[in-house]
Amino acid sequence: MVNLISKDWIEDHQVDLPEWQQDAFCKFGQMINDPDQMYPCIPGRLGYISNSLRFGFAADPRSEEAIKNVAKLLQQYGDCSRETGKYASLVIFFNTPDELANGFSIDNYEQLFWSILSRVSAIDQAPWPSHISSDPSHPSWEFCFDGHPYFVFCGTPAHEIRKSRRTPCFLITFQPRWVFEEINDSTPFGRNMKKLIRQKLVEYDGVPAHPSLKWYGQSDNLEWEQYFLRDDESVASKCPFASMIDKV
Repeated sequence: MVNLISKDWIEDHQVDLPEWQQDAFCKFGQMINDPDQMYPCIPGRLGYISNSLRFGFAADPRSEEAIKNVAKLLQQYGDCSRETGKYASLVIFFNTPDELANGFSIDNYEQLFWSILSRVSAIDQAPWPSHISSDPSHPSWEFCFDGHPYFVFCGTPAHEIRKSRRTPCFLITFQPRWVFEEINDSTPFGRNMKKLIRQKLVEYDGVPAHPSLKWYGQSDNLEWEQYFLRDDESVASKCPFASMIDKV
């Protein structure tokens, strides 16, 4: 069974979960809800504390089963995300065997990440939202599934310099675009939140924020560049989703 679950549910039933799922959730909680409140994603932390996040578990990310798992979780989440709270996000933990956790480089994970998004998109039955460009080189582009646009975040065991992107297992988070209706550069709240997040990000990582981190809708912003950040400041020459989608 692949179903959405909440933090509160996991805490009540954690012993019933497979060991890898218990470990993934426990370490995620320790990271995002650290006692010193250092983790830079303030909305993510607030979502975790308020039980607004929803979680799902998927198979080995290299498998076809994982693609089906992600698609099913997104279908469920699109129907209920607005009911979970204003700091909503879907966090998907992937079963990450030792040879993957210890043997994959950041480049390997980057290719895997875009392969997953492309393969999941290929089985999406819903039309692309008319108000979202289907061209990743356009500032309005965002990954969409079942008619819902999402900001996507990927964490891996291979990241070392950008600690904010380092996670014990391969992880993908889908944050509904509507969450940013109040958190954007057009509101004082959004500007203050951005300033605080950037400050905490530099402190947490110990390096300058990646130059790709900008606001959705800015003329020079490309959302796909923020989905998977490398440890350095480099970025792919073009969106891998655009080049892979035709190959699926």
